[in-house]
Amino acid sequence: MVEVKNLTKRYGNTTVVDNISFTVQSGEILGFLGPNGAGKSTTMNMITGYISSTSGTVTVNGAEVLDNPKKVKSNIGYLPEIPPLYVDMTVRKYLEFMFDLKKVRLPKKEHIQEVMKLVKISDVSERIIKNLSKGYRQRVGFAHRRYLFSTSLQ
Repeated sequence: MVEVKNLTKRYGNTTVVDNISFTVQSGEILGFLGPNGAGKSTTMNMITGYISSTSGTVTVNGAEVLDNPKKVKSNIGYLPEIPPLYVDMTVRKYLEFMFDLKKVRLPKKEHIQEVMKLVKISDVSERIIKNLSKGYRQRVGFAHRRYLFSTSLQ
């Protein structure tokens, strides 16, 4: 469960998120809609602990984001619209690099192949990431964030 209470973010005299509160139950899906500058990304950045709030609290499965950021981050996944990737690498090399960096203890070749198959990027595995469409880049980011380090691919 994600619980946001009276969340506010100010930059100087400018308030970009103003006292919002909501709860997302386990299994529930929530989307943020609004014009540019409405505070959607800022809110997500506060929920994930990327930036701190000016006031208010964010609790994820009972852990407050500022008090226990590691526990919160272990319970959530956040993939920004433009995922941070090493764009000069091929898809396969990038996933292999991340696999090694995180010291994953699974059969490397088989696991990476399964992850690529699952997110439907096998056909672009040898292409350089910067030459992929935005959608394929997002799939690579999703493969990395959601599945690469998971022992269960369901």
